[in-house]
Amino acid sequence: MTSNDRPLIYDLLENPLSGQQIEDRSFAAIDAEAAEHSYSSDEWQVVRRLIHTTADFAMSDLVYFSAGAIESAITALGGGKTIYADSNMIRSGLSVARLQQLYQNYERESILCHVADEDVVAKAKESGLPRSLFAIRKAGKKLDGAIVLIGNAPVALLELNRMAVEENIRPALVIGMPVGFVHVLESKEELMRSGLPFIVLEGRRGGSPLAVATLHALCTIASGMKA
Repeated sequence: MTSNDRPLIYDLLENPLSGQQIEDRSFAAIDAEAAEHSYSSDEWQVVRRLIHTTADFAMSDLVYFSAGAIESAITALGGGKTIYADSNMIRSGLSVARLQQLYQNYERESILCHVADEDVVAKAKESGLPRSLFAIRKAGKKLDGAIVLIGNAPVALLELNRMAVEENIRPALVIGMPVGFVHVLESKEELMRSGLPFIVLEGRRGGSPLAVATLHALCTIASGMKA
């Protein structure tokens, strides 16, 4: 190995940066490179967290907030309200430590995800419909006042939209970020017409990591207010 082939990790070892310093530099780079935007300062904290998660500045044109969405979420988090996830990836990815900074009794069990429950799996198999439909239906009234994260299953979002109309289910916030090609666009558009508080990533983009990043950004905003 020649000196020019020296592994790059040695540059970091000679000029150490902590994980927090790397994150701070990343956000500074995003703020420096981002085009002008019309988001409020709190909304921008969410958007730039999504940019940080994806390294995609297109996010700055795709995120939509209903009026009062952030305030509604912060109130729910401070009150320890239920969190519903449409995938176990979201449930595993959410930081309980961050949640406990806002409400000390939050536990992993405070995050509902029914998609792998035996009864849900059985109903899906019998009906030929996605598990996500029966999973969110099982949550039912527990979704009232809850924060709902949809990062994977547009069918779950379609069912939630129906539940809002027909059963008067009223979450404190819906993070509507399902990803894909089938039912995705219409589920997001219907949510934005529903009257529910929402944060939506327009278009086909989405995914569990983005839903998690959104809630973590909300925790950061709430922690700053609490301090």
